[in-house]
Amino acid sequence: MSDDSQTGTPLPSDVTSDRPVEGGLSDYDVQQQIGHLLRKAHQRHLAIFNQTIADPQLTAVQFAVMSASRRMGPSSMSDLGKATAIDAATARGIIERLRARGLIALRTDATDRRKTVVELTADGEQVLNDTTPSAARISELTMADLNAVERVAILFLLRKLAGDNNA
Repeated sequence: MSDDSQTGTPLPSDVTSDRPVEGGLSDYDVQQQIGHLLRKAHQRHLAIFNQTIADPQLTAVQFAVMSASRRMGPSSMSDLGKATAIDAATARGIIERLRARGLIALRTDATDRRKTVVELTADGEQVLNDTTPSAARISELTMADLNAVERVAILFLLRKLAGDNNA
């Protein structure tokens, strides 16, 4: 199994398979493909996030990094990137923007001077306390058209597609 160089996510061994497209190339409709539908669903979710989040300066990925930081406690940039499926360069930029807002602090690890530790500040904790209820509402709004069984199914299937072995 190889892995995606951006997220380190294991890829199926047949990802480069030369299997023919079912129905032939003339039947290929990009609007019916998994990548297109996932992208549209993600765009819809981000639009709902941007309209609903309690702090309009906070982006979805910044919220994800801060939430992971709260859950994990003081952590390396690398660990936060892995926990949020964000590549190292992007995570670094997000963390820098959060630091500039005073929502997280950086310090050198006491046992490994090469490692930078990221942790929430009191202001960061407050922003999370203020925004988490609206984040839960965002998830509800994103799945509003789904019944209870469909909600369980979509979350299960997305975890499975993402390679989460605990799906």
